[in-house]
Amino acid sequence: MKNYLTEFIGTFFLVLTVGLTVVRGTQFAGLAIGCSLMIMVYMGGHISGGHYNPAVSLAVWLRGKLPTKELAPYWISQLLGAIVASLVVLFVLGKTFTAAPGADVTSTAALLIELLFTFALALVVLNVATSQGTAGNSFYGLAIGFTIVVAAYAGGPISGGAFNPAVGLGPMIVNAMFGGGSLGNMWIYIVGPLLGGALAAAVFRVQEGVAAGA
Repeated sequence: MKNYLTEFIGTFFLVLTVGLTVVRGTQFAGLAIGCSLMIMVYMGGHISGGHYNPAVSLAVWLRGKLPTKELAPYWISQLLGAIVASLVVLFVLGKTFTAAPGADVTSTAALLIELLFTFALALVVLNVATSQGTAGNSFYGLAIGFTIVVAAYAGGPISGGAFNPAVGLGPMIVNAMFGGGSLGNMWIYIVGPLLGGALAAAVFRVQEGVAAGA
């Protein structure tokens, strides 16, 4: 239960930061979001692994560092955290928010950006948090958080900057329920990040020279 609670809390504060900064148009939203993830990773990394992202959980599961029975509960905890955070943003600011491709950006281009930067994030997580070569390091949170800073500034204006199915789906569900929004782009924020996480696990196995699930 402590793992699921930690995943809920970490995802909650990540999505809360996304919502509060994006809705208000905060200038350094990408930096705030990356720092939020970094802080939450340090908070819960030693308990649950500090995933806060279904794509990262998928990558860690494929890596063999998350039991199969834990994958679905992790996903549920992360999605619930995202939904509750989105509801809090609605209560505080009176507005919903959602990820969406930038103007004149095709769905294919948005999908590719979501895939690539989620791949980068998951690959960083696997290397700094699950590799024997970096075991016991104190920089893992910084590496993970600043990967999202880079992703937010470089890819956010193109894809909407979720790089995380929970960040994509939680706000979108609340926006559809209370803001009259559409679920039409939902597939982008499911398929892209999950493919990115799976690809990261495959590449990590090559980097480490380990068999699947080892």
